[in-house]
Amino acid sequence: MPTDMYISLAREMFVATLKLGGPLLAVALAVGVVVGILQAVTQVQEMTLTFVPKIVGIGLTVLICGSWMLRSLVSFTEELFNRIPQFVQ
Repeated sequence: MPTDMYISLAREMFVATLKLGGPLLAVALAVGVVVGILQAVTQVQEMTLTFVPKIVGIGLTVLICGSWMLRSLVSFTEELFNRIPQFVQ
């Protein structure tokens, strides 16, 4: 079995993971930084102030990008299923 196929598959899996998780992590990071700055300025240290805006931001991101993320994941899965015979040989 050529190891290039496995390396290529691993690379494609990492790219798919970054494409699907990247927007969610970026939004969570941006909201966390903004809320952290606001907490530092106002000196209000409440844990729910960091948690709730992140959940709302991630929820909005899923609403906006969810169909693209699902299409991307389905496409990757279909491609993976079509390549199974190559890995069985």
